Amino acid sequence: MSSDFLVEIGTEELPPKALLKLAEAFRDEVVGGLKKAELDFGEVRFFAAPRRLAVFVGAVEETTPSKEVVAWGPPVKVAFDSEGSLTKAGEAFANKNGVDPAQLRGMVANDGSQDKLCLRTVSEGVATVSLLGDVVNTALAALPIPKRMRWGAKRDEFVRPVHWAVMLFGNEVVTTPVLSLIPGRVSRGHRFHVPGEIQISSPAGYAEDLRKAYVIADFAERREKIRAAVTAAAEQAGGQAVIDDALLDEVTALNEWPVPLVGRFEERFLSVPPEALVSSMKEHQKYFHVVDRNGDLLPLFITLANIESRDPAKVVAGNEKVIRPRLSDAAFFYETDRKTTLSERRERLKAIVFQDKLGSIFDKTERVASLAAYLADAVGANAGDAERAGQLCKSDLVSDMVLEFDDLQGVMGRYYARNDGETTEVAEAMFEHYLPRFSGDELPQSATGTAVALADRLDTLVGIFGIGQPPSGSRDPFALRRASLGVLHILVEKGIDLSLRNAIAKAISLHQGLTHTDNLAELVLTYLVERFRAWYEDDGIAAEVFLAVQAKNLDNPLDFHLRVQAIHNFSQLPEAAALAAANKRVSNILAKAEGPLPDAVAEDLFEKAEEGTLLRALNSASAAATPLFGERRYSEAMQQLAALKEPVDNFFDQVMVMAEDPAVRGNRLRLLAELRELFLNVADISLLAPSK
Repeated sequence: MSSDFLVEIGTEELPPKALLKLAEAFRDEVVGGLKKAELDFGEVRFFAAPRRLAVFVGAVEETTPSKEVVAWGPPVKVAFDSEGSLTKAGEAFANKNGVDPAQLRGMVANDGSQDKLCLRTVSEGVATVSLLGDVVNTALAALPIPKRMRWGAKRDEFVRPVHWAVMLFGNEVVTTPVLSLIPGRVSRGHRFHVPGEIQISSPAGYAEDLRKAYVIADFAERREKIRAAVTAAAEQAGGQAVIDDALLDEVTALNEWPVPLVGRFEERFLSVPPEALVSSMKEHQKYFHVVDRNGDLLPLFITLANIESRDPAKVVAGNEKVIRPRLSDAAFFYETDRKTTLSERRERLKAIVFQDKLGSIFDKTERVASLAAYLADAVGANAGDAERAGQLCKSDLVSDMVLEFDDLQGVMGRYYARNDGETTEVAEAMFEHYLPRFSGDELPQSATGTAVALADRLDTLVGIFGIGQPPSGSRDPFALRRASLGVLHILVEKGIDLSLRNAIAKAISLHQGLTHTDNLAELVLTYLVERFRAWYEDDGIAAEVFLAVQAKNLDNPLDFHLRVQAIHNFSQLPEAAALAAANKRVSNILAKAEGPLPDAVAEDLFEKAEEGTLLRALNSASAAATPLFGERRYSEAMQQLAALKEPVDNFFDQVMVMAEDPAVRGNRLRLLAELRELFLNVADISLLAPSK
């Protein structure tokens, strides 16, 4: 027998940016509790709205399964003495388990190693309804709530005050207290449309019962309804809505019964950079902006009302009244900021500390400018533009616009650089040096932006490592992991040939007062290269492939990446496993060899045909692969080396490497050394072989 289960926690308005995460976690914790009780169940759904979190679990078993309980006792030879009488150990087992001592001789089983006393009993299942309250309370306690709050005289804690709880198992109310409330079947509808209590008919009827009370409880359904409604409203107004997913989630979390309304703002505000207008509408008012077919901003916005107003025009007018001063501020900031050049603003950066031991942001821009100029040649940039862009790249941080809308850093720098008459390359670098901002983000397109983006990140990496504050665990206040991945993605995806060791050394030379300089360049380089590991894991590339290339101690990310791709492709070949094992065997043999090896292989010392066959195969493979190594066509080179499998296998089958004759032994070791060196032109493929 099974029944549906529903739990709803009714609260004051939940934090909108955390709502979806809380709802998903609540679902997962409830499901985890049911699984822990070994209960079978069917469909699982979660519900989330501004004033409620709920979970529905269909067809939950009404009792937990019965289980056999096995209690092992002492070994038979300990439980009984040599005469077959029960010992104190045997008596203790009988007393502990309430068993008649006379029955112990029939309670013997083998545990896989010896015969022991063994009591097998059956633990009957318990009613599921008796467990559900504990499952819910445990789930609530485990939710990811950074800061819990108390309310009234209660000692219970939750993300917001809790006012009601619904808990139904089939038609039965589960009355186990939840956060000091006795659950029932009474929920509440929309705060204004249906402010009173409503009865939940059944777990399966929950969503429909709330819909009748003007609450769309299903988060995903409500989100898609908003998406469709906003899109339709924009089209009706003659434009196209731009729907940011993060804003959509937030608006979904703010509304129970969303109703789209279209408002307007004065066209004079369109002289302000559209990013500033969008930021003001999105961040402060949670409005969706509207563009025309060319992507240009229209003087329209779409807001979501959490109510079906009898006079929507008044609601629109109220929103237009609210947004007008916001946009007026943006226009004022823009006009004021353009009166001061980025170069003049730069002096104000001297008063802003980047890091106590690393100086001000002005100091950072000095270092970034010099490093960007150094990197210019490698990325194809003009050194003068790179230096100028590095000097100005943080100047917009002290503009009024960015102080008000911090998400516009870089964006406004580009506008202000254009206003100041800076070159296009310098202006673009104001924005592009922040790219990529997150995984999957666009990369800087201009050469100058690329140079400054690399310089900015390398300066931070060197500085923070140089004062002995590298990331540890989850602590990474300067986002060095993200900065490192940004460096790697820029270099690899833009095909930039750069020695990181040299670039890091240059960055170190530009710093003053670093306290942890011992082996600093190698520490930073190792940290950067290690970020490749997570990148390749996401791409489904085995860790052994990464390690095989890492063993080469390379400092050029583009070259490193090309080798990884080649070794990954090679590892899929049928010859790969045998050649990896052979390389591992050769590595072990050479490690144990005593004394220097001959400078070259002497054919007159060959005693087996397989030695000559292997040498000819090596020479042929080397001739074909060596030009490919030089051109970094590593995948093609590894294809050539795959042909060595058969001669290598035959060699090991027929030839004893450690011959008694020292000259023959040395010659064979030299032959194997050439085999290994040939593969090491790309990577140490011995690391692909499984460990024993």
